[in-house]
Amino acid sequence: MGGTVSIDNEKTIEPKQAQVIPARRAHKSADWERFLGGVTRGKTAAEFGTNHIIYKQGEPADAVFYLRRGKVKLAAASDQGKEAIVAILNSGEFFGEGCLAGQPLRIGTATALTDCTLDRIEKPLMTRMLHEQMDVSELFVRHLLSRNVRYEEDLLDQLLNSSEKRLARILLLMAHFGKDSKAEAVLPRVNQGQLAQMVGTTRSRVSHFMNSFRKQGFVDYDSNGELTVRNGLLTVVLGSLSKNATDKSMPRPAAAPPPKTRPSKLSAVAV
Repeated sequence: MGGTVSIDNEKTIEPKQAQVIPARRAHKSADWERFLGGVTRGKTAAEFGTNHIIYKQGEPADAVFYLRRGKVKLAAASDQGKEAIVAILNSGEFFGEGCLAGQPLRIGTATALTDCTLDRIEKPLMTRMLHEQMDVSELFVRHLLSRNVRYEEDLLDQLLNSSEKRLARILLLMAHFGKDSKAEAVLPRVNQGQLAQMVGTTRSRVSHFMNSFRKQGFVDYDSNGELTVRNGLLTVVLGSLSKNATDKSMPRPAAAPPPKTRPSKLSAVAV
């Protein structure tokens, strides 16, 4: 391949919306920690080890969680056992806030991907804080709007971009792209099967793209299997790499048959 990244052979029109670039955080985690630091009743500090389940799909939705440190996976499963990864959360984010909108049961499962430290805020306490403290309410609304924008970007990314670009964007999001200009470790022994679920492609395609990214110096693995993402990966999201390579997993359009009426004037068909 000569270091060239393969791009899905999709005739994708790429308007500005398709260039979905990971956004910086819209809220300051220090503000949340200041607000929550003075709360004693209705809040519980907890620590979860890697792969520990924080709450399961179908359990009562009776609290909101604030992630102080670590990474959390949000996923949902169908009755047939098929799992979809909804999001990977980083420190400074809330999850489980559906209970505030009348959600009686958890619609997904939250799992610690790394060792995590978080606050469990009971629903009555969070509701009271939002009603009585304007600064808390404004900050939380900003968080919800930021989360909504993220989900809209995820949808646009899924509809408009190739699987290579989707993978690059997910890796940049997981690496907190925009926080600084340095490379940052993402996850210890990142699971390519989980990445494939988030991208919406096969594990073999993720493996193919990851090998290509590594050859070009965009990602790297250390001796412990820890993945590092470098900000040069943004060139994949922006579509500045060569578009001559094709994705063999996508069917190529068949050439049009020659016209029967004028066989002497065939025109070339691009494939």
